[in-house]
Amino acid sequence: MLALRDAAWPVAVLDNLATGFRFAVPDDVSFYEGDVSDAELVAQIISEQGTRAVMHFAGSVVVPESVADPLKFYANNTAASRALIEAAVKAGVPHFIFSSTAATYGVPEASPVSEDMPKEPINPYGWSKLMTERMLADVAAAHPINYGALRYFNVAGADPQARSGQSTAGATHLIKVAVEAATGKRDRVAIFGTDYDTPDGTGVRDYIHVSDLAAAHVLALEALIAHPERSLTMNCGYGRGFSVTEVLDAVDSVTGARITRTHEPRRPGDPASLVSDPSRIRATLPWQPQYDDLGTIIAHAMAWEHRLAEMRSAKGDNG
Repeated sequence: MLALRDAAWPVAVLDNLATGFRFAVPDDVSFYEGDVSDAELVAQIISEQGTRAVMHFAGSVVVPESVADPLKFYANNTAASRALIEAAVKAGVPHFIFSSTAATYGVPEASPVSEDMPKEPINPYGWSKLMTERMLADVAAAHPINYGALRYFNVAGADPQARSGQSTAGATHLIKVAVEAATGKRDRVAIFGTDYDTPDGTGVRDYIHVSDLAAAHVLALEALIAHPERSLTMNCGYGRGFSVTEVLDAVDSVTGARITRTHEPRRPGDPASLVSDPSRIRATLPWQPQYDDLGTIIAHAMAWEHRLAEMRSAKGDNG
């Protein structure tokens, strides 16, 4: 939203605030509280705003939770996406961008992972996203709409100006958890699995700065508008992986203190390594990442934690 606003695109936001925060939307951006599956509300917004493109970020994202409660994920990710896509088609919206995931690949046959590799998710989260990709492909073949499915690898960091960042309580993303531990909000970081087939036994992931990811969305929108006959499916990552241990060591280096670590069993649905091949996005879009550095990602995440603490303090909120 901030990237679109910074690029002078008119923006309206729809959020049910289940995990989002009203403070994240600036006062000069139109805001609607509600659910993407509410067809009547979505139709109203499209009409009022003259909407010509939808960017769909809403959904459930915690992989172990998807294993424990798959129906929640198929309802919130797949069924709700179907309702939103239908509303867009009925209103004649010509462009649709969807936040997909590297979890669609499951345990990849090779690394780095290219978009054409088999899609065999190993958890309901990945399946729920892949089903939506399939819907978009079928809908684009039948209706005058094109789409961009952006497969996120591990998104981290925060807005460099500390205007926004991950704020949800109980977050499970490693860098968010680690900086919370570094700032005293958590007393430790659990390492889930130390016996993977990786150089140090811990899981390896490709971490992408949220601002570089946001920039990719703006460029993808421009590409869809310029080429309405073409849809895009692209990995969003840097093509380089870091292990859990390497990430925690990097946080220690940024903060000058050591985070307490505990070793736990592997979590259900976690592959050993997931690293992107970003060749397609680099060849398709004029995307030039600005924050491709683990230390920078951590520093921005840390700055956001301090900003959150200031905001809570100003509200008198110790939670």
